[in-house]
Amino acid sequence: MEQALARPASSSGYPATALSLLACLAIAFPTLIAFNLSPSATFFNQSAAFIGWGGFLLVLGAGLAQQARPRSRGSLALLASILILVVAALGASLLAAAPWSLSLSSAGTLLSAFLVVAIGACVARAGLGLPAFRAFCIGLVVAGIASSAIGLVQVMAPHLPDGDWIAQASIPGRATGNLRQPNHLSSLLLWSVVAVVWLGEARVIYREIAWMLALLFIEVIVLSASRTGLLGMAALMGWGLFDRRLSRATRILLLASPLAYLLLWGLTSLWSHQSGMAFGGEQRLSGSGLYVSYSRYKIWWNSLALIAQHPWFGVGFGEFNFAWTLTPFPDRPVAFFDHAHNLMLQFAVELGIPLALLLVGLMGYALWQAMRCAVDDGRESGARFSTLSGKTEGPPEPAAGPAPAMPMQRAAFVMVVMVATHSLLEYPLWYSYFLLPAAFAFGLCLERPDPRDRALAAADLGNVTRPWVLASMALILGATLALWDYMRVVIIFAPPATAAPLDKRIADGRRSILFAHHADYAAATVIEHPSQVMKAFERAPHFLLDARLMLAWAKALDEAGETDKARYVAARLKEFHNDQADEFFAACDPANIAAARAAAPASSASAPAPLPFQCSAPTKPLSYRDFK
Repeated sequence: MEQALARPASSSGYPATALSLLACLAIAFPTLIAFNLSPSATFFNQSAAFIGWGGFLLVLGAGLAQQARPRSRGSLALLASILILVVAALGASLLAAAPWSLSLSSAGTLLSAFLVVAIGACVARAGLGLPAFRAFCIGLVVAGIASSAIGLVQVMAPHLPDGDWIAQASIPGRATGNLRQPNHLSSLLLWSVVAVVWLGEARVIYREIAWMLALLFIEVIVLSASRTGLLGMAALMGWGLFDRRLSRATRILLLASPLAYLLLWGLTSLWSHQSGMAFGGEQRLSGSGLYVSYSRYKIWWNSLALIAQHPWFGVGFGEFNFAWTLTPFPDRPVAFFDHAHNLMLQFAVELGIPLALLLVGLMGYALWQAMRCAVDDGRESGARFSTLSGKTEGPPEPAAGPAPAMPMQRAAFVMVVMVATHSLLEYPLWYSYFLLPAAFAFGLCLERPDPRDRALAAADLGNVTRPWVLASMALILGATLALWDYMRVVIIFAPPATAAPLDKRIADGRRSILFAHHADYAAATVIEHPSQVMKAFERAPHFLLDARLMLAWAKALDEAGETDKARYVAARLKEFHNDQADEFFAACDPANIAAARAAAPASSASAPAPLPFQCSAPTKPLSYRDFK
């Protein structure tokens, strides 16, 4: 594969082998990290994605002219939407009570996506999209092959995963990969199917090998039993239906992908019965399991109720969990949701309807422009501009390497559609190893090659002071510093033998720039009298309010004399029916109250002890805003 890539390196302006290796580090490596340290199960994966993408963008930016910039209306619309979100993230701390550690983290992630979109668009405009996309697809295929191997081991040899190199499947009988979530694995493998099909059509690898790998990826999607994977079959079928530049055999394969999925499902089910091994998909995608879960419907209805309560300005960027948890919902889902599980609902809940409509409008317009570019890609890429041969006139030259007229933007657009569909049911874009590849694919879709930009890029080679190069360096540096900053809180939860006392580790962690809220959580939940660390509750609840933190917060408020607020928090906790709170609410059982009063000294019989605070409702109306 690398030999096929090396031939056009000089004409494209990029070192093909190095670019492919960097793409693997940016795309594949983050998806393969199983090792993690508390408090985050995915931080190392996400940090690796930021650093890897910084390196990949560094090489791409070095091939662009100093004055290169996105110019199409679609690119500008998408970049404007990201900048609005950056302003909203910072405004949540400037104008409201959101912790700076969370706002800075969100703003940094969004700015990284901005950089990836911008460089992707510039690369496409400069006519360098094909070599960049080829490396991008190689990274996705490597990720797919490795993740498929991990998924097969998790289902067919569940005793082998050790948790450090291969993650143990969180759900027996279902493949989760080292991303630890079936829907994440299925979305990654759907991208891998698109990538390997494109590589086969572009003659980077043999088509027959591409088809076999595509079937392997579909089989592991079956093993994940993800409903997202099932929906993805429709996207593959649509690609085969509408893209007539694909070869006849490849179109047939894509059109038959739902049938292949069902056939592989049947064979896997038969294997499961014959071998006695568990196949979690039989229950997952049969009967009621085929539909969206009831909890998902509940969180959507709760989100709509929050939108109705705060239609103009929302509850604040990043404040969904805080506002939802502290708003009465007697029929709420019992899991502690921190997202609305729908991107448009998330915008509307947190930012209000007007701003959400603006964002959805800008992104929708960008998606429309991407589709237009994808439709035109096959017509124009070969006849008007050959990116691999460097010619600005005439048809492409097949001898220069993979077929330059092979539509790149169509495949990239299918990837964008897939992750956009997933974002209507989950929140994959909150993970950098999905956000950054999606941003790059989107950026590639939004610009058409312009010979003038290609000429400028060629004339400017060797200038390492280009803005995009410097920005890529800043991304690498920022991600590396974030990794160092994270280790300041890791030592709280996983201390070495020579670690300082817990209170000292917590105090140091609370000085973290990006992760102080984790230290606050530890401070609030390990102390006997949480009112002694009331400051910790200014940040920790804004990250994720769970049962343990709500218990500590209610007790702290009661100890501090704010009994009504303590009762309100306790009432919200009771709605979750969480096992961790059973003992806390056991004091409210009538039999236990009677027993406590019977055991009281006789002198106090005329004045029964008051009920514990968690057994009474607050005496005045409160809302989540009273806790900011």
